Amino acid sequence: MDDDQLISKLNGLVHSQVDNKKIFGCVVNVESGDNSFSWSGSAGNLNDKSLYFIASTTKLYITAVLLHLKSNDKIRLDDPLSDYVDLELISGIHKFQDIDYSNKITIKQLMAHTSGLPDYFEEKTDTGKTLHQEISMGHDRAWDIDKLMDDVRGMKSKFKPGSSKAMYSDTNYQLLGQVIENITHQKISDVFQNLIFNPLNLKNTYLYQDIHDQSPMDIYFKKEQIHIPKAMASFGPDGGIVSTAPESMLFLKAFFNGKFFPEEYLSQIKVWNKIFFPLQYGVGLIRLKLPRIFSPFKSVPELLGHSGLSGAFSFYCPEKDIYLTGTVNQAAYPDLSYKLMVKMINYL
Repeated sequence: MDDDQLISKLNGLVHSQVDNKKIFGCVVNVESGDNSFSWSGSAGNLNDKSLYFIASTTKLYITAVLLHLKSNDKIRLDDPLSDYVDLELISGIHKFQDIDYSNKITIKQLMAHTSGLPDYFEEKTDTGKTLHQEISMGHDRAWDIDKLMDDVRGMKSKFKPGSSKAMYSDTNYQLLGQVIENITHQKISDVFQNLIFNPLNLKNTYLYQDIHDQSPMDIYFKKEQIHIPKAMASFGPDGGIVSTAPESMLFLKAFFNGKFFPEEYLSQIKVWNKIFFPLQYGVGLIRLKLPRIFSPFKSVPELLGHSGLSGAFSFYCPEKDIYLTGTVNQAAYPDLSYKLMVKMINYL
């Protein structure tokens, strides 16, 4: 099909997503690697200028920073976490089968979710509920790294670090934020600003910190918008960045094209472990690859990047040299953004 037909189909697809039951707003940017094709579309209560929480897509920015530090000999990924943080902070956070592995966890294991550390977001706390459950009900609360590590000490570790297993845990990236701050002697917000946002001239991308800031669109959970500024300001390195679809695109293309670290590092982080269907996790990078049964008439190529519980996504399709960024801004149905991307890739 020609570009006009393609654009018509993409526009129709985006508008079809907004049903005011599950999705109330949708924005997507699509660009080819050679810049021969560029399109943006939106519907509902979101547009190209809308600020939204990218949630765990923030982890891809952490990966960029860590690989940048590696390229400047500031860190080695096989180094133990204990080389970079206060031992008191991590003492007793990982106990498995009566053995304390807290000082054995490496930077790479944190990045790849192979540390075995419990997920502070998904494990029950002293309230009897998980933090995820509380936030989904709109119960706002704040926390810091010390509080999180105290909570983690009371949770069960899942497996020995560095085993063949992987389990997604936001705890890993909270600790990586501490590592980066200790290496750079800067707050993580300043690191993002100096290494990523300023060099890319991102004027509308920032780490959410001011609980009075109402610029980003509140995230939907089912039919309700949840206003949780204390929580959003606490996620920090594991999910606190605010951005727009166009500025997410600028970062994504920079990530895969050697702006922050040598491009050859990309092959080193494509070491895949299953986390939850249909996702696999590398070293700070997600792989989305659907089996043919989900698209029997057309094979779906792999997508590399990251997504967030908010419905935000930033992915690159190497086979078609296509980049996709945006959000459906819905936390209750995490599969919606993946389904949307797969449909788009089938058009492109």
